Amino acid sequence: MNADFAPWLDWIDSQQDTMLARTIALAEINSGSLNYAGVNAVGKQLIEYAAKLEGHVEVLPVAPYEFVNASGDVEQTPLGDAVRITKRPEAPLQIFFCGHMDTVFPIDHPFQTMTWLDDNTLNGPGVADLKGGLMIMVTALEALERSPWADQIGWEILFNPDEEIGSPGSAQLIADAATRVDLGMIYEPCMPDGTLAGARKGSGNFSLVVRGKAAHAGREHHLGRNAIRAMADFIAALDDLNGQREGVTINPGFIEGGGAVNIVPDLCLSRFNIRLERPEDEQWCLDNIASILNEINGRDGISAELHGGFGRKPKVLTPANQKLFELAKSCGAELGMTIEWKPTGGCCDGNNLAAAGIPNIDTLGVQGGKIHSSDEYMLVDSLSQRARLSALMLMRLATDTDLSWLKER
Repeated sequence: MNADFAPWLDWIDSQQDTMLARTIALAEINSGSLNYAGVNAVGKQLIEYAAKLEGHVEVLPVAPYEFVNASGDVEQTPLGDAVRITKRPEAPLQIFFCGHMDTVFPIDHPFQTMTWLDDNTLNGPGVADLKGGLMIMVTALEALERSPWADQIGWEILFNPDEEIGSPGSAQLIADAATRVDLGMIYEPCMPDGTLAGARKGSGNFSLVVRGKAAHAGREHHLGRNAIRAMADFIAALDDLNGQREGVTINPGFIEGGGAVNIVPDLCLSRFNIRLERPEDEQWCLDNIASILNEINGRDGISAELHGGFGRKPKVLTPANQKLFELAKSCGAELGMTIEWKPTGGCCDGNNLAAAGIPNIDTLGVQGGKIHSSDEYMLVDSLSQRARLSALMLMRLATDTDLSWLKER
């Protein structure tokens, strides 16, 4: 390692206790995706934590979240604001930093408190996904700003409010940033063993509303049109698509409908998710869904209406992305860390950035696991370890005289 980098990396070690305290403080604020007040409270706290960066701060409202309610109607609910912080837009290298403020735990979820599992393992809502990562990002950037090489890098931070529901409101902010930046660093947690996520599957979320005709189940059963039966047929046909195309998985994950069992049900709602490896798989899925829907809609007295779509394209690794991973591996080796990467079926804002043509690493956050469950945990010492990794990557990028590989899209 360049000895000149050591003082700025060593400074990070002195920030371990502060990073931990701030991670806990953020995790103690419920910021479920639809708890906009909680998300905004996290945003306010992050503006304070990032004050020493001396960037230009913007609080940006995003569009409300649209969803299909239990009555089959499209409803809107407000989302928290995004926070964007920028500095040196004129610098030769522009880097996009992203981390989400929301969690999967709504305000009424029982998982709201921290528990120490051992001296190095903290269990708590969002500690790994992604509030510890937010502190890694801010600390690594502060190390850069303290260094002599800061002027070589301009940066843009986006703290977004809605990643856990697919970034519907902030996707455009990510796309806008992609027109200004050269690479991205995103702070989702790495794998429990420290491995980074490489290629990622794309994802689509869909809701289907089937309407039929109510009738007395005894006297006039023949006059009814059973929405649950039609939905069951749709789901069976949809699930049968699994295994027909490599890399495509379809998960019917939710269904509700009906009421009193002496009434033929006239409404049924379902939600399903699709994951895929290749961009061209989207059209195959849509064509097959349309074919199933045509059959259902052809039935007397039955109508089926599909909502949603593919919100995240697959993240396919480009030559530039491979070089960025190799930089992370080299920096990790200098710090005594083994950095590897592997494909995953999960998706995140790294998908969005890659779809816009920007190479990125999207698992630069804490080491932890069991995310999206009440067993979520982070390894506390990974706060400073991973902040050192990001900071060294930034200093190496700032002092590299040949970054032409970033154009290898």
